[in-house]
Amino acid sequence: MSNIKNKMRKLAFIFLVIITATSCKVKSNLPFNNNNFNGAKANLAGYSAIYQLDTNDPKIINKAIRNINNALNDPRLVGKLNIELVAFSGGTEAMLKGSDYETQLRDLAKKGVILAQCHNSLVEKGLKESSVYDFVSIVPSGNGELIIRASQGWVIIKP
Repeated sequence: MSNIKNKMRKLAFIFLVIITATSCKVKSNLPFNNNNFNGAKANLAGYSAIYQLDTNDPKIINKAIRNINNALNDPRLVGKLNIELVAFSGGTEAMLKGSDYETQLRDLAKKGVILAQCHNSLVEKGLKESSVYDFVSIVPSGNGELIIRASQGWVIIKP
């Protein structure tokens, strides 16, 4: 039994050495390291992202708005961005007239961000389309919007 344990330990050690050597080799082939990496280069003519807002948690809503503004202000992406914020489920509350987010949402709309509200969520909540800010578009379904945008190459971001 002791002989089997010794052989297993030797095999485990050899396996560990191989894994360590392989990972070291991979790291040495990287074109950069932490000392000279300044972020990805934005070499494409344009980028598109859709932010998914499906909660009424104020921390997440504010995080989504902050994330969008951060992307809009990234010097690598200025003038190259298409951004949409789609709200459904609990996120609907942010798009309703009288919400605490009107000023921030208006600001995003002025910056060219598409603001979209799921029609299905309005129906489920017994709300009319007129209860949503007039600068917010209505889409048939939030999930459908995500599916279509993803198929068009848009990045989906869930704050």
